[in-house]
Amino acid sequence: MNCARIAVLVSGGGTNLQALIDAEKSGIIKNGKIELVISNKAGAYALERAAKAGIESAVVSKKELGSHEAFEDAIIKLLEDNKIDIIVLAGFMVILSERFTSRYPKRIINVHPSLIPSFCGEGFYGLRVHEAALAYGVKVTGATVHFVNEIPDGGEIIMQKAVAIKEDDTPESLQKRVMRLAEWKILPLAVEKVSLDIISK
Repeated sequence: MNCARIAVLVSGGGTNLQALIDAEKSGIIKNGKIELVISNKAGAYALERAAKAGIESAVVSKKELGSHEAFEDAIIKLLEDNKIDIIVLAGFMVILSERFTSRYPKRIINVHPSLIPSFCGEGFYGLRVHEAALAYGVKVTGATVHFVNEIPDGGEIIMQKAVAIKEDDTPESLQKRVMRLAEWKILPLAVEKVSLDIISK
C-alpha cells in the first residue's frame, strides 16, 4: 500500500510525537508512516521515543553548523534522502525561513496551542500562549493544526478543537488539558487527512 512518508521535527519531550506514534499503531493514521524524526537538540527526550518505536532519527544543530542557512540545508538533505512527503512540526522551537517553507507548499504541518488567529504569531509558544489566554480572560481556548508558510502561525488552517477554560486554571494546568483534549486528538487526524490528500493525487 502506498503511504505518505512523514518526518517529525522536534525540540523537546516529544509528547505530540508520541501521540502520532500511538495514532499510527492504532490505525488512526493509516495513509502515512513516520519514517524520520529530526531534533535540533541532542538531548531531546523525543529521540528516545523515536528509538523505542524503531524510527530513524537525526540531530541537526544550528550551533554546530554555524548558520541558519546551513542548518536548514542539512534538514532539507535529510528530508530528500528519505523521500519525505510531509513534515510535521511537533514542538519544534525553530522558525523556518521562507526559503525553506516555500520548498514544501502544503507539506509542512504545525500544531499551535490556541485557536488561531488568537494568541499566535512571533513570540507565542509554549506556556506563553496559555499565560496570554488567561491574562486576557477568554473562556474558550484550544488548539489549531495549520499548514506552515513564511509567516509564523500564518498558514491555512486544517483543523481546530476548542477547550473550555476553568476558573482555577493555571498556565500549566491549561497547557496539559489543551494537549490532552485538543493537540493529541487533532494532530493525528490532520496528518491522516493530509497523507490521504497526498497519496490520492
